[in-house]
Amino acid sequence: MLMVGVLGALLAFGTTAVWAAGYLAAAHQARAAADLAALSAAVGIEAGADGCAVAGRVAADNGTRLSVCDRVGDQVDFVVSVEVVRPVRTGVPGLPAEVTAVAHAGPSR
Repeated sequence: MLMVGVLGALLAFGTTAVWAAGYLAAAHQARAAADLAALSAAVGIEAGADGCAVAGRVAADNGTRLSVCDRVGDQVDFVVSVEVVRPVRTGVPGLPAEVTAVAHAGPSR
């Protein structure tokens, strides 16, 4: 009986560790995608393109979706803020199904 209890505890710990690793990996990927989308939007704005459209394409290429894109300032001095959402596939009811990340970027000087 003791062995069954120890194996059950190890199984529960291992399962929890796998779920936590999945969330950590998704959060890291979302942060990286948000940073890249914000930087791409800033470069696009400097080049005269629609920065939010550029950010949306970059976010989609990185497995996330752009949920918020906001630009404050003029063509020369601005800050673009993006928020991306990445799904997490744990299959566990009650746990969040997505993680979000926010990033900001401005013109290169």
